[in-house]
Amino acid sequence: MARGDAGRLLPAGSERRSRWHFLHLNRTSSVSFRLHCPLRPGMLMRHGVLAYTDGGMKKDNVDLICSVGELAGIFEKSQSLDQFLQQVVSTVAWHMRAAVCSVYLLHRGSDKLVLTANQGLNPAAVGTLRLRLGEGIVGTAVRELRAIREAHARNNPHFKPIPDLDEEQYEAFLVVPILRGSQRIGALVVQDPQPNYFDENDEKALRAIAAQLASTIENANLLLSLHPRDTADTSAVPTPAKPLAGYQFLRGIAASGGFAQGVTTVLAADATEPLALPGKPPLADPQAPMAFEAALARTEAQISRLQADMEEKLADVASLIFSAHLLILKDEPFSGEMRARIQRGHCPATAVVEVVNEFIHLFSQSPNAGLREKVLDVKDLGHRLLRNLSGSDDDQADYRGQVLIATNVLPSDLLKLSAQQAAAVVLVGSGAATHLSVLARSLNLPMVVVNDRRLFDLPEGTPVLVDGNQGTLFIRPGLEVAEHYEKLKAALLKVEVLAATLPPETRTADGCRVRLLANINLVSDVSVALRLRAEGVGLYRTEFPFIVRNDLPSEEEQYRIYAAIVREMHGREVTFRTLDIGGDKALSYFPIVNEANPFLGLRAIRFSLRYREFFAPQLRALLRAGVGGPMRIMFPMIASLDDFLAARDVVWECVAALKHEGIPCIEAPVLGVMVELPAAVEIAEDLAREAEFLSLGSNDLVQYMLAVDRTNARVADFYRPDHPAVLRALSRVVRAGQRFNRPVSICGDMAGNPKFLPFLLGIGLRSLSLDARHIPAIKQAVTGIRLTDAEALAARVLQLGRCTDIARELGLERPPEEVYTGSP
Repeated sequence: MARGDAGRLLPAGSERRSRWHFLHLNRTSSVSFRLHCPLRPGMLMRHGVLAYTDGGMKKDNVDLICSVGELAGIFEKSQSLDQFLQQVVSTVAWHMRAAVCSVYLLHRGSDKLVLTANQGLNPAAVGTLRLRLGEGIVGTAVRELRAIREAHARNNPHFKPIPDLDEEQYEAFLVVPILRGSQRIGALVVQDPQPNYFDENDEKALRAIAAQLASTIENANLLLSLHPRDTADTSAVPTPAKPLAGYQFLRGIAASGGFAQGVTTVLAADATEPLALPGKPPLADPQAPMAFEAALARTEAQISRLQADMEEKLADVASLIFSAHLLILKDEPFSGEMRARIQRGHCPATAVVEVVNEFIHLFSQSPNAGLREKVLDVKDLGHRLLRNLSGSDDDQADYRGQVLIATNVLPSDLLKLSAQQAAAVVLVGSGAATHLSVLARSLNLPMVVVNDRRLFDLPEGTPVLVDGNQGTLFIRPGLEVAEHYEKLKAALLKVEVLAATLPPETRTADGCRVRLLANINLVSDVSVALRLRAEGVGLYRTEFPFIVRNDLPSEEEQYRIYAAIVREMHGREVTFRTLDIGGDKALSYFPIVNEANPFLGLRAIRFSLRYREFFAPQLRALLRAGVGGPMRIMFPMIASLDDFLAARDVVWECVAALKHEGIPCIEAPVLGVMVELPAAVEIAEDLAREAEFLSLGSNDLVQYMLAVDRTNARVADFYRPDHPAVLRALSRVVRAGQRFNRPVSICGDMAGNPKFLPFLLGIGLRSLSLDARHIPAIKQAVTGIRLTDAEALAARVLQLGRCTDIARELGLERPPEEVYTGSP
């Protein structure tokens, strides 16, 4: 039976009474099957005969339709992209109770939309039906990057009848484009004979599914673009340089706190570095083909488990992040070529290394940025296959107990490394992107940046100790060093014990109330924040679901993330910062022109106001999520009152649209601004007059006031939060808030530094937002401060003009030398 006839079929007798089933007739037999997609009275099937059932079925809840976990499960069982998409159309049709579901993919070379998977139409059209952009309703939706929903498809001026497609009886029509950012990937379509069958909820559900499909389809298209491959031999293993000898201590930059001991594994000194063959290749073995197949199956099972675990733990950012691994593993020119070489007499390890290195060469030399990003995925597959071939009893074949050394990693790479139990990451270069540091903190993954390429000369398996708090790396540490860090690690474990003993409210020694809020990046951070006695969320960085993924999260997906945070905070206030993209935070799927100075370029609120198609869905999702509990919205990088008013106008437009659509939302949201630019300090009173709250973003404020790139190690000494201009700016903004009775808070590294705490309280700050892990220590420090002493200290500091004098007054042991890599 052709797959397009009936999708997923089961023998009759197992049907449930609420599902249609039909008699499928073919040349050799007459067999009754149950349709995985329901039909209803009045439907006609050219390739089957309709049978009886009740007509009382209802469409599934949107929660089930949008379940990425179900799509991930389908993907793991699929052997090809076509098979995966065919299973998807069957599943979507079933959940939406639609008679027809189709996927069209855009063929890059011809700009034609090709019908790639279908249930309910003539199966002969799959692979042969092609539409130009703008042709028919489907072509129009993809060309104009918009969904089209019709009660009667024939009434649409773009309707195009297709001969022999068998769609004459289907009146209702809904199509959404499959997009990766603004890049066209294809279209997802559902049809039904009942007029006006699809509603707004169906459209939202289909948008969410299309967004989830985009990344997997794009990965598959990248692989297909490689074939036929260049088979140049790149398998030679370079001669290693002389390793660093003996005990070494390297000073670097702290990117993510924590301690880790382990052995080194070099991911890549550069993009073209080949995978090395471990030891000498074994002699020919007649059992080699079976050993390879076992290692291949074991590798696929391990990756599928990783994917399932990540979907459960980090659903907000981990959507199908291992799909590229599975696609490459199943790619015939990848695993099939290994299999062919083994049949020709190569040992399995040699075959793996040779093929992996060919793919590394192809990917790294490709002009396609998406392929270049897959180099670490390929190398990771090579490591995993080699470990599974070695006969190791470890069924994980992950990076447990290993410290990974690399020049650069993507946010999605960091998620994968964390999922595979990496002990720590050492980046070799001049600095770490801010968002990588913040993400590593949320993942509890120690990370340091060391500008010393000799690390790539270290033999695999060299013992090291990483101190992510101080930014230091110990190579072959002695027993005394290891014992010292074990004691420090034990002390850190006492933080949660300390949190449990402290009162829920925070007050100074003389009874002044101080609110301690948490900065969070992932939904999984909420439980940590609550455990450590956070009184709310002072900063949720909404960009992480955008940065980590390979495709744009839809309004529905964003809503689910934001609603989960509001719900899990159980009535405590949550402050959402709108998208802060730009600077060192780029979207891989959004083509932005390279800027000579991106930190002064199109970022944060500038980006959002320029690209309303990103901004409006995010605001709509936030407004909908706010129904579940107290929440505030704040705009980053405000440089003028005009910026704030323009952003506020977009909010009101979204409120009006949601009310018109009958969608529950907060109608009077609390809106505020982040003060992180010198311009905003100058107009602080104007902003306080219009905005309902102010939030000092200390990290960016230091950076912009002092013109110091905080990710650049070469100017780290100039990044001075204790600079008199910075401290006076903080005081000025607090006074502006007091004048107009607006609450002012501070977030960033200064909020979590006990040395700055007396000054911050002394200038009038009563709300601090910080990394949740610092809350117990800061809470304890607050209880030992008398407000009168803090005010006197602040008055003295504001009179000082030299950083060294201020550092001495605040009790800093030395002026800060490390780059502050936290955010905002």
